[in-house]
Amino acid sequence: LCAQAQVLYDFTAEPGNNELTVKEGETVTITNQVSCSLSACNTVKSLNSTVIVSIYTVLRLTLQANSNGNDPWSAWNADPSAGASNNSASNPDGTQTGRAAAGDSWGVAAQGHPQAYQGPGKNTGLPFSLNSSLLLLFIILSVPGLWNMSCRLFLSTDTSFQISPHHHVSVLPFRFPGFSKSGPELYLLCKQIAKGKDKLPIYMGEVGPVWLYPESQLDCVVADPKKGSKMYGLKSYIEYQITPNTTNRPVNHRYKHFDWLYERLLDKFGSAIPIPSLPDKQVTGRFEEEFIKMRMERLQGWMSRMCRHPVIASSEVFQLFLTYKDEKDWKTGKRKAEKDETVGVMIFTTIEPEAADLDPIEVEQKCEQFNRFTKAMDDGVKEILTVGHEHWKRCTGPLPKEYQRIGKAFQNLSSVFTSSGYQGEETLTDAMTAAGKTYEEIAQLVAEQPKKDLHFLMETNNEYKGLLGCFPDTIGVHKAAIDKVKEGDKLVATNKITPQEKVTMAKRVSTMSYALQAEMNHFHSNRIYDYNRVMQLYLEEQVKFYETIAAKLRQAHSQFTTM
Repeated sequence: LCAQAQVLYDFTAEPGNNELTVKEGETVTITNQVSCSLSACNTVKSLNSTVIVSIYTVLRLTLQANSNGNDPWSAWNADPSAGASNNSASNPDGTQTGRAAAGDSWGVAAQGHPQAYQGPGKNTGLPFSLNSSLLLLFIILSVPGLWNMSCRLFLSTDTSFQISPHHHVSVLPFRFPGFSKSGPELYLLCKQIAKGKDKLPIYMGEVGPVWLYPESQLDCVVADPKKGSKMYGLKSYIEYQITPNTTNRPVNHRYKHFDWLYERLLDKFGSAIPIPSLPDKQVTGRFEEEFIKMRMERLQGWMSRMCRHPVIASSEVFQLFLTYKDEKDWKTGKRKAEKDETVGVMIFTTIEPEAADLDPIEVEQKCEQFNRFTKAMDDGVKEILTVGHEHWKRCTGPLPKEYQRIGKAFQNLSSVFTSSGYQGEETLTDAMTAAGKTYEEIAQLVAEQPKKDLHFLMETNNEYKGLLGCFPDTIGVHKAAIDKVKEGDKLVATNKITPQEKVTMAKRVSTMSYALQAEMNHFHSNRIYDYNRVMQLYLEEQVKFYETIAAKLRQAHSQFTTM
């Protein structure tokens, strides 16, 4: 029994991984039982059709082998995306599992090829039956985030396959990844917490529990965007230079690398720390200068916020992003980060409070108070964004036109006075003409002013809008844990947990409470700093703006003769 397949992409094997190096266009002959490997198509977000087509390809090979070429899915060949659009809402963009990881550490382009992995239709003996294949498809499309994985999925019931003439490749069994949104009971009822992990200490400060902050603040600069290309110029991208203050050595990253970092941070810390989303993707106009400048500025804001968080800034994955040495170091670090099992609620296993357990009732009250505050602040931020947007439109539209009309009216009246033929009018007409030009200059100042002050106020509030939108999930994890502990007596009575496990649950909820309060205090500290800074900048620019206008009006005023 054998099947032939054509290699669609170059793949370089990593040493020690029992992988095979192949080149695009090569034909391989597969003998014995076949295990088809499926790379999750994770470079393009929210394209369920790509993933479905890839899954379909594996199933099609299976169906061909089990039905002697009678392929009931053959209608899909005409339209690879058929039937895929209806699944686009299953993982909405912005959820912890709804965004596909942007980095493709396996070097496989995100394209679904309906002809991939097709062998001769006469093959039989594959390890999948039709029922098991359809069940696998159902699982992959039903479990949130499963089709978004940025690791290799192996669809196999066997442990190895052979590629003739002399390659023998061992493969991993199919394994589900760790999910970021697991229920808190995964941590609360964990039998044994692994030792030796990097601990995240929490101390009691003047305002309550606080994270351990470093002596020197990490920061970085995102700059120097450059256009690059690959695939012989068929695919273009923008690469940014990121320079951390710790090494002063720049590293280069594309947007998809930022997106990969976002996904890793979300998976690892999202249950304890709100991770704001990156600036949105854009399909058209990606290479326009104005868009590149705006994206770079927003990436700078996102990176600065991450740098200011002591837990994220010191994390291994964030340090990899800022300080990798070369391409090999980057890929090795990516693979290690993607295999990290301390994700989701298991991040709480690394947290070490220094003080005694917290009173759950008091914690719940503070949690409710903070929840009300964040909702009220969210409304206030949205109001500023709405008012600011309307003001921006007025400043760049009707308001400058009004000043221009005033200036033009003064100059027209001056022309009329000039035509009177009366001697001694030159001083008045010249002054009126100058006044009219002054109002035209003011119109230009008004149109340009929002970029100097309102822009930064809007960007800061836009950042906080995204950050505030993350807190309900973080608070929800904590509330679910508290509710589970409240059920402790009932669970003990029904023999679902032991009395000792009930005590352990209460202690672990206290750890989660420390983390939540430390995050609340971090948020308030940053909020006070950010709004002090941006309001000072806004008002300083407003003062300069009105002082410039006042100086121009005084100059115009001085040209009129005092009678």
